[in-house]
Amino acid sequence: MPQITIIETGLLRPPYRERHGSFPEMFERLIGAEDASIGFDVVSVASGEPLPDPSTLQAILITGSPAGVYDELDWIAPLEAFVRAAYANKTPMVGVCFGHQLIAQAMGGVVRKSDKGWGIGRHVYQVTPGNGIIAEEQLAIPCSHQDQVIEPPAQARTILASSFTPHAGLLYANGTTLSVQPHPEFDIDFAEALCEIHQDHAPESVVADARASLAAPLDNAKLGRAMTRFLVGR
Repeated sequence: MPQITIIETGLLRPPYRERHGSFPEMFERLIGAEDASIGFDVVSVASGEPLPDPSTLQAILITGSPAGVYDELDWIAPLEAFVRAAYANKTPMVGVCFGHQLIAQAMGGVVRKSDKGWGIGRHVYQVTPGNGIIAEEQLAIPCSHQDQVIEPPAQARTILASSFTPHAGLLYANGTTLSVQPHPEFDIDFAEALCEIHQDHAPESVVADARASLAAPLDNAKLGRAMTRFLVGR
C-alpha cells in the first residue's frame, strides 16, 4: 500500500480544527478522494515530534503553518536538513504554502513577507505548458499567505504563477520535489472560514474581495490529483 508521511508544521485553533479537521486530515481527504488505497502517517513537528529518516519514507508532504520559515523556531533548521536529505535521496516530496516556502529556503531560495500584502480567497494561477505534472492551462485554488518565495533556488523552475504570486509553484531538478503556494486541501467551507480568521488583521477590502471570489468554481481536485500522482508515481 502506498504510504505518505505528512509533516504537520502548523496547528489549527481548536474551534476550527473541530469543525474542519487538522491540516493533515484535510490532505488525507483531498488525496484519499483521488486514491483510497493510500495510507498516511503524521509527524507533527509543530507539537514537538521528532523527524524520521527521510530515506526510510515512501513519500513526504509538508503542510502549511501560521509560522514563517524565517521564525526562530527550534524545529525549522532540522526540517530544512530533513528536506535536503530527502532531496538528495530523491524521496518524492511535496510542500504546500509554508512547506513550499520551507523547501525553497532549505534549497537556497529567498522567502520573505511580500510588499503585496495578504493573499486570501480564490486566486487564479497560470500553468507553464509542458511541465509534465499539471496539464491544465490555469488553476483556481484558495490561498492564505503574506510570505512568498521571492527568489527560487537555482535547482527549481517555476511552473505555477500569478501577478500576485510570481513563483506559486516550483518543480525541482531532481524530478521528485514539487511545491505550491496555494492550498488545494482547503475546501470551500474552510476557505470561507479563513476570511473570518483574517478579518481582524487583513484590510477590509481584501477580505471582502476574498469572500466574493469564493463564489466561483475551484480546481482543488485537479491540483490534488496532480500532487497525488507525483507522490505515489501513478
